[in-house]
Amino acid sequence: MARAADHHDAHDHDHAGHDHGGHVHAPTSFGKAFAIGIALNAGFVVLEVVYGLLSNSVALLADAGHNMSDVLGLGVAWSAAILAKRAPTLSFTYGLGGASILAALFNAAFLMVIIGGLSWEAIGRFWNPQPVAGKTVMIVAGVGILINGVCAWLFASGRKGDLNIRGAFTHMAADALVSIGVVIAGLVILLTGWLWLDPAVSLIINAIIIGGTWGLLRDSVTMSLSAVPPGLQTQQVGAFLSAAAGVQGIHDLHIWSMSTTETALTAHLVMPGGHPGDSFLVDLSGQLKQRFGIGHATFQVETDPHTVCPLEPDQVV
Repeated sequence: MARAADHHDAHDHDHAGHDHGGHVHAPTSFGKAFAIGIALNAGFVVLEVVYGLLSNSVALLADAGHNMSDVLGLGVAWSAAILAKRAPTLSFTYGLGGASILAALFNAAFLMVIIGGLSWEAIGRFWNPQPVAGKTVMIVAGVGILINGVCAWLFASGRKGDLNIRGAFTHMAADALVSIGVVIAGLVILLTGWLWLDPAVSLIINAIIIGGTWGLLRDSVTMSLSAVPPGLQTQQVGAFLSAAAGVQGIHDLHIWSMSTTETALTAHLVMPGGHPGDSFLVDLSGQLKQRFGIGHATFQVETDPHTVCPLEPDQVV
């Protein structure tokens, strides 16, 4: 029947990453930036928790939760960059990049639980206001502005060339703005005595965290279920493959995430004119990587036109 060729271009196995879902590996040169950023934010989380409890401020505790998300987020990005360098083994034939999906799922679920508890406490304080040490809140949040500003500066040089670094820079800069909001809340409490402002700021911060974390939770769940990565459309990829010279049809098209930065594809190409040769498949793989960020492509060429199968509407052309 048909002659088949299974192609897996070794040159498509680099781990530079592409922007499908906002995840791209950081260059090795940013390893120190990740280490410093994690250390500074972890230390600040401890500081905010201690003084949040001492000053009776749920706003500080909420901001501590926000900065914990920074620690976890930076840790996931750094871990993904390290794991991506691990060579595949007989047991883990794609390497250990998939661990980044599990880490993202854990981080998202963990943060949702923490923020839920803090929100419950903040809501209760509207009916049972507690005295807040506004000056302490301002000082600790001011330290946060400094730390997040330094962390943003660490990633500033790479923000234009690497989307992952840009994400880290943007997150750190945004957190500095959040800390400014906490400082303002502390000042207003000192001047007016409006104790309701502390839980109100807490809920606003929690809403910001939930907004950012929901996307992480959604994407990590779908990735763990081998769904098509965010930002990719199966129909577009299928249309591109179908338009390749000599391709009469395609079937068994599958696209999934191997990690938060790597995408794989398998497809059967029906080519009645005969096998196109390795150079055709190498070029097609390169175009998939350039256009769609798919770095692991495997094709099976079938020369029997009767193997053309109608595809499901949600799969392709």
